[in-house]
Amino acid sequence: MTDHVVGQVRPSQLLWTYGPGALVDLPNMSVITMGTDRWNTDRCPPVEEARLLAAVRRVLGPQVQRLRFPPFLADDSVDPLSAEGKVGVPVRPFPRWLRCVKCGLLAEFDSGLFEIKPDLYRPERTHFTHSNCDKGKKFADAVPARFLTACRNGHLDDFPWQWFVHGGPSKCKGTLRFFERGASLQTENLWVKCDTCDAARSLVHAFGKEAQDNLPACRGRHPHLDLFEECDAELRTILLGATNGWFPVTLSALAIPLEKNQLSQLILDGWEYFSDAESADEVKVIVKTLVKSSSLPGIDKWDYRDIWKAVQDRQDGKSGSVITEGDIKGPEWEVLTSSNPPTDWPHFLSTAQPAPEGFTGFIDRVLLLERLREVNALLGYTRVEAPEESADPDERPPMADLCRGKPEWVPASEVHGEGIFIQLNESAIQVWEGQEAVTRRHVRLDAGHRGWRNSRHLDPNVGNPGIRFAMLHTLAHLLVRELALECGYNAASIRERVYASTDEANPMAGVLLYTAAADSDGTLGGLVELGKPESLGRLIAQALDRAHICSSDPLCSEHDPGKDRSLHSAACHSCAFVAETSCERGNRYLDRALVVHTLEASDAALFSGTVADG
Repeated sequence: MTDHVVGQVRPSQLLWTYGPGALVDLPNMSVITMGTDRWNTDRCPPVEEARLLAAVRRVLGPQVQRLRFPPFLADDSVDPLSAEGKVGVPVRPFPRWLRCVKCGLLAEFDSGLFEIKPDLYRPERTHFTHSNCDKGKKFADAVPARFLTACRNGHLDDFPWQWFVHGGPSKCKGTLRFFERGASLQTENLWVKCDTCDAARSLVHAFGKEAQDNLPACRGRHPHLDLFEECDAELRTILLGATNGWFPVTLSALAIPLEKNQLSQLILDGWEYFSDAESADEVKVIVKTLVKSSSLPGIDKWDYRDIWKAVQDRQDGKSGSVITEGDIKGPEWEVLTSSNPPTDWPHFLSTAQPAPEGFTGFIDRVLLLERLREVNALLGYTRVEAPEESADPDERPPMADLCRGKPEWVPASEVHGEGIFIQLNESAIQVWEGQEAVTRRHVRLDAGHRGWRNSRHLDPNVGNPGIRFAMLHTLAHLLVRELALECGYNAASIRERVYASTDEANPMAGVLLYTAAADSDGTLGGLVELGKPESLGRLIAQALDRAHICSSDPLCSEHDPGKDRSLHSAACHSCAFVAETSCERGNRYLDRALVVHTLEASDAALFSGTVADG
């Protein structure tokens, strides 16, 4: 098939929505993103983030060499007929079966019955037509058949139309027709019929318990890899565009400075350029190149002789080494809680602020992050079932691969933003954790946790983040909802990062609320402005006061997670839930009673009143 540009998506969407193996439902056709082994790596610039790369290697293997941006056009005005206009991610039409909108013909797009009509200057208008349609004047539009099959092992396949309509293997190879009966578009009114033998069946039999008897075994197909493998999982019918068709498995890290010295940090960020340098003159040439290409912002402020000395120090091992542990949040916590956090312009810039008045007994430190960079990496994906937040692969559906063989690189993205880091008082947290009422709430949440995992045949003894995490998580959600009302960002643009650990050597109790906008480089500054003491204290007090009563009370406050096997107690969409893109845990492990008094519990709250006593 000839190559055509068929549409556009944002680079960030290739990580979160339309990555390898995912379907892109364009206005007139549907395509699947091919594996990363088909991507042109010359068009995929590298992303430097040592800690995240180390974490990726721990999951996918030491052969991973790079994190890379997806290919993208730097300028929308590029001539689509030029070589530059062909930059993009390879895709293929999928599902292969198309349906004529006039006569209902069902056939594969390469059967010779359909013809593609490209539009070079309006790629989104590219579509298929049924050239010899009896009911069309000349050409009739053909659209993707909106039924597919998938399994929890990550396989995806066309719906077995011939098998389904004939009730199993059949020698009949007649053409198929898709038609509707009745006024509604419910599945019982959607039918497929064979023109030759008149066999017909409603698509209602492709769902539910009947599907096991009416569908064949899974063929183990990975269409984005042109690969088939053995599979014994149950085949399920899904709709084109369904949310359970592709769930990304990602890792993210904040780009925090690992060096106290700014020049050393710059050398660390651009080590790929300087690692092979052998003289000051060579460094001088490298610096000129970096300045012209703007590849390493800030390097132009330093003399090349000083840069050469810093390079020598790193080559000799005299400067700080790159962190190679897979730990993501540990180094972040050390930097955020240090008395004098290092600066890495333009990626990391912070200003310490005193705790807001009225909360000095609970808050130790507030750090305003004027500049913040987050890097995300795509590891793989799952289908049918969402991946669980567990490092153990056995605790989640099998992760499907992005390419054939072991990957040497993975797609990544970086976003810039701003944030507020709040460190809670460790002594106050420990006193609170020792209360009997808090222990009872922990037992209550743990009952829901165990029931939830038992219902999914997972080990109930692992995976519970603990009562400290639940309290910090709930506090973060309450603040996200409150900040969104005043900061200028919508609630879905504010994210959380919870630091919770009871490790005696390095306890953690803090939250980072930040915005990282994928489509803009920089920040509005509204979030940082609200982190100043005079504003933050008022906002925390408002958030706590608002959390006392939920519009769904008393049902919300009395909710028992053990009874319905859920992962939250006193929390719902009216009081504590936020957009799932903003939450680390998908609105799980939340309980307002751990933060403030509720109608059902008044003895387990960290903050005893509307405004805490300092």
